[in-house]
Amino acid sequence: MAHRTLSPSRFSQALLDWYDQYGRQDLPWQHPRTPYRVWISEIMLQQTQVTTVIPYFERFMERFPDVQTLALAEQDEVLHLWTGLGYYARARNLHKCARQLLENYRGDFPDTVDEVATLPGIGRSTAGAILAQSRGIRAPILDGNVKRVLSRLHSVEGWPGKKQIETRLWELAEHYTPDERLADYTQAIMDLGATLCRRSKPDCLACPLSQGCSAFANGNPEAFPGKKPKKTVPVRTTTMLILRDDQGRVWLEQRPSQGIWGGLWCFPQTETADESASALQARAMRAKADAQPLDGFRHTFSHFHLDITPLEIAVKIQGTCDSEGKWVDPAAPGELGLAAPVKKLLAGLAAPRQTRML
Repeated sequence: MAHRTLSPSRFSQALLDWYDQYGRQDLPWQHPRTPYRVWISEIMLQQTQVTTVIPYFERFMERFPDVQTLALAEQDEVLHLWTGLGYYARARNLHKCARQLLENYRGDFPDTVDEVATLPGIGRSTAGAILAQSRGIRAPILDGNVKRVLSRLHSVEGWPGKKQIETRLWELAEHYTPDERLADYTQAIMDLGATLCRRSKPDCLACPLSQGCSAFANGNPEAFPGKKPKKTVPVRTTTMLILRDDQGRVWLEQRPSQGIWGGLWCFPQTETADESASALQARAMRAKADAQPLDGFRHTFSHFHLDITPLEIAVKIQGTCDSEGKWVDPAAPGELGLAAPVKKLLAGLAAPRQTRML
C-alpha cells in the first residue's frame, strides 16, 4: 500500500480532529490542568494504566491538594496512599520533589523543560508533559505510547531503549509537535497510542494517521517498536517472619529508604526458615511454640521474581527490641505504607479473626 509522509501541520491537525471527537477529555487531572495535578497524574501513569490510576489520583488529591500539603506530609502517609500502585521509588521521589519545589520555587514549577527535568523523579518526557499540558509550552514528549506511534509511522527499527533509536524518536517528536493547542496535542498523541495504536492488534483502519504510516502501508505495525532483548528473569527466595504477640498483633519494621520496598513497612525477613531463631533473638523475643509455615507465593518485580515463604511464630517478648518497628493489628494496621505482599498477608491474617467476630 502506498503512503506519503505527513507534514507536521497535517499530522497535528489530523490528530487533533480525532482527539476532539474521540479523545479522553474528562480525566480528573484535566479539570483543572494545573502543573501540580498534571505532575501527580504523569508520575502515577508511569507503568500504570489510566483506569487503575484514577481512584488513586482522586484519593491523593483529596489528601494532598497542593505542593505544600504534600511537602509537609510524613513519607509514611504518602507511601500509604501509594500502596498498591507499585514502583514505590515514584512515591518517594514525589515527596522529595514536593519539598524541593517548596524550598526552591515557592511551591510552583519552573518554566523550562531543562529545569523541571532536574527535579527528583522527573525526566525529559515527563517535564514536557507537565509544561505542555498545564501551561501550553511547546515541549515534545516521548512516553511509551508516543514511541509506539512514531516508530510505526516511520518504521523505525530497533528497541527504543537503545540510545540511537531513542535519539531518532526524539527528533520525530520534536518535528511533529505543533505551536498551538499543546495541552490537547500532548493528550491526543498519548491517547492515540493507548487506544488505537496499541501494542497488539492496533486498530489501524480507525487511525487518523494511517495514510501517512509506513508500518500500516507495509502491513507490519506490530513489528514496531522493536522488542527489548530478552533476559532470563532470576528467582530469589525469602522467608517472611510473621511474629505474633499475646494480643494477636504482628511485628512490622520499616525498610531502608533505598532499595526494594524502600521506606515501606514489612515483616522481618531471613533467607531461610532456619535463621528464624537468631532473628528472634536479635529482637529480644523467643518462640512460644513451633513455627507454622503458611502458603508460599510469588511476587514479581520488573527485574526478578521473589518466592516468599511466610512463617507464623507466636512469640514472647523478653526485653527491649533494638530493631525499630511496631506491633500492629492485622485487621487495622493504620496508615502505613505497606509492601504489596505484606498487605496481602495482613488481609489473610485478619480474615479468621473477623469471621469469628461475626
